[in-house]
Amino acid sequence: MKLKGNVWKFGDNVDTDVIIPARFLNVSDREVLAQNCFADLRPEFSKSVRSGDVIVAGNNFGCGSSREHAPLAIKTAGVSVVIARSFARIFYRNAFNIGLPILESEEAFGSFEEGSSIEVDLESGEIRSGNGGVRVFAKPIPAFMREIVQAGGLVQYIRARGSL
Repeated sequence: MKLKGNVWKFGDNVDTDVIIPARFLNVSDREVLAQNCFADLRPEFSKSVRSGDVIVAGNNFGCGSSREHAPLAIKTAGVSVVIARSFARIFYRNAFNIGLPILESEEAFGSFEEGSSIEVDLESGEIRSGNGGVRVFAKPIPAFMREIVQAGGLVQYIRARGSL
């Protein structure tokens, strides 16, 4: 699975309250969540993000409370993959549960600028600039987790296998 988009950069310790502020947690409409993704930190995000765009972040992305709203808002906003040095454990699990691929890479944050075009290969973990000049790697997503992402999330994956 290969993805291509423009980079949105975020630093270290981006918590779930920043991704989707608590005042929107009573909302169940995915589109409303997407419209308020990063509302306080980057108000322009929801209006400017394009389908396929990529978030590149520092350490401990998705820390804070264990709300599935955060990866759901990111995915519904159009982000195709989140790449960070590290993720909070619960965000990591929630992201895959809703079908948002995430990659851990030590090198990506320092290698790509905001707005630059990158290509991401989820199978190999290769991340490269749109012009091919920069090439770094992430830990590849294991095959069974790629299957969950391709199915659209854990529930859809289980349904497709006839277990629900």
